[in-house]
Amino acid sequence: MNGGFSHPDGLNRDPALESVNAGPPAMGIEEVEYLSLLDAVGRNTTDLIAIVDAEGRVVYGNPGAQKVFGVTTKQAVGTQARLYLHPDDLKQNLKFFAEVVATPGSSVRQEIRTSSPAGEVRQIEVVCTNLLDDPSIHGIVINGKDVTERNEYVAQLQALEERFRVAFEENMAPMSFTDVNDCILDVNDAFCEMVGFSRLELLGHDTTPFTVPDDIGVTEETHDRVVSGKANRVRYVKRYQRKDGRVIDVEVSRSPARDANGKILYFVFSERDITEERKLTAQLSHQALYDSITGLPNRSLMENHLAKARANVLRHGGLNALFLLDLDDFKGVNDTQGHPIGDELLMGVARRFEGVTRPTDTLCRFGGDEFLYLAEGLESLTDAESIARRLLSALDAPFHFLDIAIEQRASVGVVVWGAEDSTDIDLLQNADVALYEAKRLNRGGFAIFETSMHEEASNRFLLIQDLRNSLARGDLQLYYQPVVNLPDTSVVGFEGLIRWHHPERGWISPSEFIPLAERSDTIFDIGSFAIESAVATASSWVRKTSAEDAPWVSVNLSAKQFHSPGLVPLIEATLRQHHLPPSKLILEITEGVAISNIGETMKTLNHLDRIGVGLALDDFGTGFSSLSYLAKINPRMIKVDQSFVQLASASARDATLLEAIVTLGRNLNVTMLAEGVETRDQYLRLVGLKCKLAQGFLFSPAVPANRASLMVGGSFEANLAQTRLFSNSQNP
Repeated sequence: MNGGFSHPDGLNRDPALESVNAGPPAMGIEEVEYLSLLDAVGRNTTDLIAIVDAEGRVVYGNPGAQKVFGVTTKQAVGTQARLYLHPDDLKQNLKFFAEVVATPGSSVRQEIRTSSPAGEVRQIEVVCTNLLDDPSIHGIVINGKDVTERNEYVAQLQALEERFRVAFEENMAPMSFTDVNDCILDVNDAFCEMVGFSRLELLGHDTTPFTVPDDIGVTEETHDRVVSGKANRVRYVKRYQRKDGRVIDVEVSRSPARDANGKILYFVFSERDITEERKLTAQLSHQALYDSITGLPNRSLMENHLAKARANVLRHGGLNALFLLDLDDFKGVNDTQGHPIGDELLMGVARRFEGVTRPTDTLCRFGGDEFLYLAEGLESLTDAESIARRLLSALDAPFHFLDIAIEQRASVGVVVWGAEDSTDIDLLQNADVALYEAKRLNRGGFAIFETSMHEEASNRFLLIQDLRNSLARGDLQLYYQPVVNLPDTSVVGFEGLIRWHHPERGWISPSEFIPLAERSDTIFDIGSFAIESAVATASSWVRKTSAEDAPWVSVNLSAKQFHSPGLVPLIEATLRQHHLPPSKLILEITEGVAISNIGETMKTLNHLDRIGVGLALDDFGTGFSSLSYLAKINPRMIKVDQSFVQLASASARDATLLEAIVTLGRNLNVTMLAEGVETRDQYLRLVGLKCKLAQGFLFSPAVPANRASLMVGGSFEANLAQTRLFSNSQNP
C-alpha cells in the first residue's frame, strides 16, 4: 500500500501519481452490489458520501461528493483523494487518515477543508469509518456534511458577539442590562465607576437604592411608557446618590430588545454623567444674564423684566418708573486709582443701591458706570422722586478701600409711565434724555422726563448735525482775544476761541455747541480746525514782526482731544507746515482734564515739552487745585478763573484768595494770567499783586483774525479808561 493512507511514512511520497498509473482497482461481485446499493442511497441525500481504498484512491463518490469536489465520479474514481484536500491542510489530514487506516472498524469525526480543481474551498464535517476488513466494502467510507455556510454564520456571530462585548464591557459610557422588571442583569465597569458600587452590589436590584428620593418614579414612568407601547426609545434625566454620598446628574437612554414577535426580552440602558455639564451650563447662563463684577442682573435680563413690567401695567394699571443712574467722573477713579479699585467701587455702589431698593424690583448694571433700576407698582410721581433721592443719598458716605477714601456721586434720569403710554414710549431713550438734563442742570441730582425734554433732545441732535455741516462749509471761525502784559498792557499773546455763525440761527454760543461736540466725535474735527487756524494765523504774525517779538497763540483742548493719540502728531505736522516756532503755541486744558488720567497726561506733556509747545492750566481754582498734581504737571502758565478776579473787589476774603493764588504761582515760577478783567479797579489790583498777564473785555473781546493782526505790537495803556477798546465790535 505504498503512497496510501495506511503508512505515515508515506507522507513524503506522491502516491497520487502511482495510483493514476496503476488504474482503478478491480472489484469483486459483492463490492459491485454494495456500491450499487450505496449509489441508490447516495443519490437521495445532500450529504457527501465517498469511499477510498487502502491506497487512498477514490472508489466511489455520490452527487453530494461530486458537487463539493467539482468533478464527476467517473473523473474521480482511481485518483488520489488527497488531490481534493486543501493543500495548506494536507499534512495534518494525511496524518488523520493514516490513523483511521491503522484502526480497523474505527469511526472518527473531523472537519476538513477541500479544494476543487476550480479552486473553490469548502469546509466539510466528515465521519471516516474504516471498513477495510469488510469484504463487501474493503475501503474507508467517508460521510460528510458541507458546513461552510454554517461556519461562516458562526464566525459572524462570534465577531458580532466580540464587538458587542467590546461595546458593552469596554465602553467608556456607563451601560447596563435589565430584565423586563428593570432588575439589573449586567453592568459594565464604567457604570460601576459612575455610581461607586461594585457589579455584585448591583446585580439583581433596580436603581431605586441609589436614586435621589425626589427622583424615584422617573425610571418607573419610562418603563411603563415603553411596556405599554406609548414610546420605544426614551431619554430622561435623573439624579443618583453615589456610594460615597455625592449626588450626580445623569442623562439616561432606555432601549428595549425584542424577539421576532416584538416581545420585550430585556432593556439596554446607556447613561451619561452630566453633573459638570449642568454646572457649566448654569454658569454660562448666569454669565449671560448677570454682571460679572457686581453680580447684578445685566442689560439682557433687565430688558426681559422691563417687557414684563410693560405687560403688567397694561393688564393691571398703576405706575412704573425706570431710573438710569450714571456715576459722575467715574473714569477719574480708574485713571488715578486703577481699575481694581474702580471695580471695587462698582461693587460697593451696587451694594449701596441694593440696600435702599425693594427686592421685588430690578436693579441692574447697565454697562460701564451706569445702573438701571426698575420700580413697579408706584402710587404717584412723588414715589418716584422719593426713590431718586433715596438712591442718591445712598452715596453720601465716602467709600473706603484700604487706605483710600473715595467720594462718589451720581446723576439720575427718571421716566415714569402708566398703562396709557406703556407701549408707545422708548423708556431707555427717555431715561437717557432725563439723565442728560440732570447732568446739565444739576450734576449729582435727578431729573424726571418730560415731553419737552424730548423736543430739546431732538433740537440738540439737529444742532450737532448742523455743526458737522457748518464745519464742512467753513461756517466756524477762530476769533482771537488778546492777552496783555502787566502793567504796560502790551499785547503778548492771543487766545483762540471758536465762534459759530449759523446761516439761519445767527451766532450760537460755544457753551451751547461745544458740550454737544464733546459728546460726539465732532470735537476732534473742531479741535483740528482750531489748531490749524491758530498756527496759520500766528505764523502770519511772525512774518509781520519777528519770531522773537511775535505774540504766541493758545488753543483750548477738551479731554478727548488732549488724551487722543493723534494730538502730538497733528501738532508736529501743523507746526512744520506753517513754519511756526513751537514756543509760540500754548495748549490750554482745565484741571479736571489734567488729572482725569494723570498717566496719559504726563506722557502727553513730556512729548509736548520735547517739541517745545507750552501748557496753560485754565480756570485755576475752580477744580481740584491739588498742589501735588500742580507740581507734577508744572505748566508754563496758570490762568486764574475770572470768578476770583471779579469777586476780589466784593470782599476782603475774596481779595485774599486772589492774592494767595497769584502769590502761589509767582513762588512756583509759573506765569500767572488773570481772566475776565473788565474794570480799571480789577486791572489796578492785579498790577498791585504783580500778576504777569491779563485778558478781558477791559482790553478787548475776541475778534476775527484780521482785527487781531492790527493789535500785534500794540498796547492798551492809553485806553484803559474805556470799558472796551472796540465798542463797535461785532463779536458775538
